[in-house]
Amino acid sequence: MPPRLPMWMRRSLPPAAEGRRIRRLLGRLELHTVCEEARCPNRAACWHEGAAAFLILGDACTRDCRFCAIPHDPHPALPDPDEPARLAEAAAVLGLRHVVVTSVTRDDLPDGGAAQFVAVIRAIRARLPGAAVEVLVPDFGGNPAALDAVLAERPNIFNHNLETVERLHPTVRPQADYRRSLAVLRRAADTGVRTKSGLMLGLGETDGELRGALADLGRAGVALLTLGQYLAPSAKHHPVARHVPPAEFDAWGKAARALGFAAVASGPEVRSSYHAGELAAGGKGFA
Repeated sequence: MPPRLPMWMRRSLPPAAEGRRIRRLLGRLELHTVCEEARCPNRAACWHEGAAAFLILGDACTRDCRFCAIPHDPHPALPDPDEPARLAEAAAVLGLRHVVVTSVTRDDLPDGGAAQFVAVIRAIRARLPGAAVEVLVPDFGGNPAALDAVLAERPNIFNHNLETVERLHPTVRPQADYRRSLAVLRRAADTGVRTKSGLMLGLGETDGELRGALADLGRAGVALLTLGQYLAPSAKHHPVARHVPPAEFDAWGKAARALGFAAVASGPEVRSSYHAGELAAGGKGFA
């Protein structure tokens, strides 16, 4: 039996009107969000605030990570050339000042989908020249040319999640690689782009392993960090080992800041894209 959801993870839902508006807009423009596809528990709150994290390159992933709710498909559809323009339109309609764009992993494409990221960044900047663009990218299979193509667009924030500690990678992210993810972040940081990464807690990591992962991210040049509670999307996914209390998240946030991260969001409800603009600005609630 999975552990019951503790009281600190239970929250009342905000009014649904804004969520319905965003869902209609996304449907009309045939767009996906990681909010829905990954079953993010914050989606109602984010939509109530008029925020959404766009998911490009389809709604099925060529990888099958044991923590993620996005469906697996080894042969998804080809990239949609009109998707960047539609996404930029949605961002404009929503009046976004900080646009978060992520994707499924596309190991079936020679560049891993990097060209679509480039097209999306350009479309957003053409439509919303004053908006910040944050990309949350896969590892592109370690392809340096693909990575460099995205970095050449100088996104305001370059995010790639490490997700968990090194020991758990073969179980939780069997088609990814801990050291490869660190190399992606290091390559990005070396160009001067502001980098971001995130870890899930409650997968079975030890305190020592988590301290080691934080140190590795610091050495990779990561500036912004998110630490959040892992929640299993279903009984078929990797089980939740424990629900980490808020006080422990506070302690880990302080430990991360002591290591030199520019800003840290640490809490049970934190997700990679949750309040992304505020974290990037170092606003209230972040340090």
